[in-house]
Amino acid sequence: MSVLQLRPAAECRYDVVSLGEVMLRLDPGDGRVRTARQFAAWEGGGEYNVARGLRRCFGQRAAVVTSLVDNEVGRLIEDFMLTGGVDVSHVLWRESDGIGRTVRNGLNFTERGYGVRGAKGTSDRGHTATAAFKVGEVDWDDLFGRAGARWLHTGGIFAGLSETTPDVAEEAMIAAQRHGTRVSYDLNFRPSLWSGIGGPDRAQEVNRRLARHVDVMIGNEEDFSTSLGFDVPDTADDLSSLDAGNFRRMLGKVTAEYPNFEVVATTLRAVRTALRNDWGAIAWADGEFVEAVHRPDLDILDRVGGGDSFASGLIFGILDGRSLAEAVELGAAHGALAMTTPGDTSMATLAEVEAVAAGGSARVQR
Repeated sequence: MSVLQLRPAAECRYDVVSLGEVMLRLDPGDGRVRTARQFAAWEGGGEYNVARGLRRCFGQRAAVVTSLVDNEVGRLIEDFMLTGGVDVSHVLWRESDGIGRTVRNGLNFTERGYGVRGAKGTSDRGHTATAAFKVGEVDWDDLFGRAGARWLHTGGIFAGLSETTPDVAEEAMIAAQRHGTRVSYDLNFRPSLWSGIGGPDRAQEVNRRLARHVDVMIGNEEDFSTSLGFDVPDTADDLSSLDAGNFRRMLGKVTAEYPNFEVVATTLRAVRTALRNDWGAIAWADGEFVEAVHRPDLDILDRVGGGDSFASGLIFGILDGRSLAEAVELGAAHGALAMTTPGDTSMATLAEVEAVAAGGSARVQR
């Protein structure tokens, strides 16, 4: 039985629309940003990664609402998005001022980490085109009404970009629900995003307001505490060791304050080294808890995007009418596979995800 009631696919142009920033990711490979002489280029962004995963791995019709400066870097990011199969017809293009004095495209320098040296992201995304979004710039009723979308995904990264982006997120979420489009939100707390605009207090203020419009709330161990203000139970020594039992105890407070949450899901990660993590996931809906197969000592090549890939697998399971247990297994398997390849976005296939979710091995396939 389907976890949520959804709009019929036949009456919608899109299965999913993501609202968020898409940056150019510059990756020094096995080296360090501070000593790099060359970079591999990718596209990436928390909300966008979910749409791309749903399109490329799970075959869903996906679009992104974002904004880019119309220059060579912006068109490079567009080319990456086109390669990913995501509909870019809702990109708001802004005129370049020549040097990025007033508006620019975002950059993200990301090290994968190794052993005791953790992954490290250095964002260069102030005053970007997406941060400049204001209420009234997108015709949400046309997108969700005339065109139609079954699902909207956005999150705390987009909401933390500027003073105006929380209002845009709220505008989109209210319009989506007005047309029967389901709304998911990934809390995705990033200290660097909020440090100059009020820190965790401001993050809580924004996320608690937007949470009122969410059907499916997604986060990691830290997010529910830092972004929504729910204390981690005393039995957890630190957020990285939060287990399924602690999450269940915390969830009672979460759902009591936000009865609009129909699904709540989280990844469970314990970091042993940069390339070895314990990995799992748990989800709740309608009083039922389900937990994915726990994967201790999971080998990781690039951890960035693992949570986004979990979200896309979970959302696909719900869109596809799978049970909650199947959906969370697909999400956990997709996240695990995404962390075996470089870049923010998944290179996995649906067949690979389903095989891992069913307990498949890593034996060679010939």
